[in-house]
Amino acid sequence: MQAQRVLPTGLLGLTNSTIGKKVIMAVTGLVWIGFVAFHMYGNLKVFQGAEYFNHYSEGLRELGGPIFGYAHLLWVARIGLIVTIVLHVWAAVSLYRRAAKARPRSYEMQRTVQANYASITIRYGGLVIFLFILFHLMHLTWGVPGVHNSFVHGDPYANVVSGFQSIPAVIVYMLALTALGFHLFHGTWSMFQTLGFNNKSYDRALRGLALALALIVPIGFATVPLAIVFGFVS
Repeated sequence: MQAQRVLPTGLLGLTNSTIGKKVIMAVTGLVWIGFVAFHMYGNLKVFQGAEYFNHYSEGLRELGGPIFGYAHLLWVARIGLIVTIVLHVWAAVSLYRRAAKARPRSYEMQRTVQANYASITIRYGGLVIFLFILFHLMHLTWGVPGVHNSFVHGDPYANVVSGFQSIPAVIVYMLALTALGFHLFHGTWSMFQTLGFNNKSYDRALRGLALALALIVPIGFATVPLAIVFGFVS
């Protein structure tokens, strides 16, 4: 008598199934949508001057005080973001490999032709965003020589202003923000579908929300380096 295969349950079942991986992608994507929206809003405080922006930056390290120690909650957030992006990338790669094995080559080519531009580029855009995160950390968080040669520890405003005096750095940011826009649109719309929020009666509204995020967040980020380049912030 042939033994029946025991299917994994619980967390293991979630990570092994296609729908489980899609849920992981959706939930971790939601976390990062919230983060980039909050980060964009925080960046706009640069328009309120050096004192206000530096006070805001320091305030992030004092969140939760005096119950939590200096930068404790900030490090909890950082660790959470690292975990979620690792899970997001792992789920994306796993789903891509599973789909590639399951589909005949001719079907895969046909589907690629029918897909919209955002879905075709989302994988490559995701890679661009991941590499940009590393560049962004080296540029405005760590102050790596050769990436940011005028970095001053403890002065975020000065680092932002001097960092965007470099036209190549601004170009890198603009390209990354373009990739972010496409990724936000397709990712947000896919998230709604995966989590069961899509419905014929308000599909248009959800697609509009995805488009709004894909425009507002990148444009909000872009205003800071462009304002510095054109001399509105100095």
